[in-house]
Amino acid sequence: MSESNSMVWPSLRVSDWQDTRETLHMWLQVVGKIRMAHAPLLNHWWQVTLYVSARGLTTSAIPYDNAVFDIEFDFVDHRLVIRADDGSTRSVALAPKSVAQFYVETMRALDELGLGTRIQGRPNEVEESIPFAEDTRHRSYDPDAVWLFWRQLVRANKLLNEFRAGYVGKVSPVHFYWGAMDLACTRFSGRPAPIHAGGAPHCADWVMEEGYSHELSSCGFWPGGGAEGAFYAYAYPEPTGYADHPAGEGYYDRDLGEFVLPNEVVRKSNDPDAVVAEFLRRTYEAASTLGDWDRGALESDPYRWAQQRAATRWSRR
Repeated sequence: MSESNSMVWPSLRVSDWQDTRETLHMWLQVVGKIRMAHAPLLNHWWQVTLYVSARGLTTSAIPYDNAVFDIEFDFVDHRLVIRADDGSTRSVALAPKSVAQFYVETMRALDELGLGTRIQGRPNEVEESIPFAEDTRHRSYDPDAVWLFWRQLVRANKLLNEFRAGYVGKVSPVHFYWGAMDLACTRFSGRPAPIHAGGAPHCADWVMEEGYSHELSSCGFWPGGGAEGAFYAYAYPEPTGYADHPAGEGYYDRDLGEFVLPNEVVRKSNDPDAVVAEFLRRTYEAASTLGDWDRGALESDPYRWAQQRAATRWSRR
């Protein structure tokens, strides 16, 4: 693999930033819950997610009465930036500090901008749900590790968006779920699914019921599943034979109940982009073919206008 590939696919061992990852996870939940407090419900909780930006992760515009604001984790300068539509801003340093301190500073910054907000004050989808205001256990922040994680997300975001482009059926944006700390993209068959049984820790069953209300094939990237994080894919409901379908360089993890492609396998390959693309394609094929989706009506060629675009005169002005 070339030196340029090693820069595109950074090596970040999960075990090397565990304390920082757990602290950042709680901070992400605080900000995600701020967005959730103001944004109207969208199917599958799409209104609560964050998005990869040119500096980190952003909420995008959040409605507030007749105004909007946004919040961005800036992993370049390592600060949380809150911007109101009147031009006023506040920032919170991303540095070693407790979740409790981060929570107080963030909520105070919102108050100073006239954006007073109340949120559910404890995390979801974690085994031990310590209220944010009381969490002095999680207090680590390694800026280099966080920057490397963001660079992993930047690359995954590109490849997931390229994969998303081949679908004209219902498909989610490529977005970051702060509950499980994963970047995800989900395709849907168009049919309702069986009611989900729930079971996520500190997360009501009806929350999972909304998330999995329709048949889906989901894929993404998260800081788990491999020594350096992993791409993943799963189907709900899982069709018969799904786990035995070939998945390129990936494999089906029966403990997780999903396909996994470790980042270290991708990073060390001769063509990382192709390895990920094959994994995403094959795992989707497993869900859609075995699940009897109407693939002809749902899929499209993302290069269908390439010839016409190539013939168009473009200007630099």
